[in-house]
Amino acid sequence: MGIEGEAGVGAAAGIDTSRASIARVYDMFLGGKDNFAADRQVYETIQAVAPQGDEVAKSIRRWLIRVVRHLAGFEVGIDQFLDIGSGLPTVENTHEVAQRNNAEATVVYVDNDATVAAYGRALMEENDHTHFATSDLRDPAALLATPQVAKLDFDRPMVLIQCATLHHIDDEADPAGFMKHYVDALPSGSYLAISHWWDPGDELPEGHRMARELEQRWRESSMGTGRYRTRAEIAELFAGLELVEPGLVELNDWWPDGPRLRETSLVERLILGGLAYKP
Repeated sequence: MGIEGEAGVGAAAGIDTSRASIARVYDMFLGGKDNFAADRQVYETIQAVAPQGDEVAKSIRRWLIRVVRHLAGFEVGIDQFLDIGSGLPTVENTHEVAQRNNAEATVVYVDNDATVAAYGRALMEENDHTHFATSDLRDPAALLATPQVAKLDFDRPMVLIQCATLHHIDDEADPAGFMKHYVDALPSGSYLAISHWWDPGDELPEGHRMARELEQRWRESSMGTGRYRTRAEIAELFAGLELVEPGLVELNDWWPDGPRLRETSLVERLILGGLAYKP
């Protein structure tokens, strides 16, 4: 489809096609087709530095699947999930994994991306236990007050998911501050799952150099966001909760499903994931 045609399609759906979308670019790395010229430009810019970018997106998805499966399973038995910054639907979405373990599990997705609202909402709300809300994660009071989120029972444990979202929030928005608001709202017995781009600094010098280059490219793109944080900065986002073993680690090291069949590329190492528990 040509740019003019794309602009027409986007305008009809209320989408600004002149700026890249976090949801659409991430979907491209997973092989999705809902994208425009601005998204493809960002994708190609990142791939020029990190050709294994597709593997990063896949590792993020695999980590999310393992987290949800663990928490919805018999041993933990959580049946409420709040997936903030959910993005476009893809294979093995949160509600599919959770409801495979418990058909009664309630999942509320939240996103403020117009593409997600236009194209993804119907696919996400495919049963009576799955809901979608449009809200900005930087405003926890407004997000938690939406009618869809209100369907969750805040007197019982739940899971709050921030999967590859917070690295698109600038320091000026105080992500650690507003995450404390979310954590304060969670009932006792709840869990918080976060995955986030990582700048390893002296721990992995070549990774530090790549993180700096990638951050610059993300921020200079029409998307205009992207922050590789240190391990300490990412840990602060958990707002003092107790990290579950194995702690805050590279995604492929968080309870993998089996032996590693290939060497992990450098760019795949530049994202950490963790799960924390609220006593």
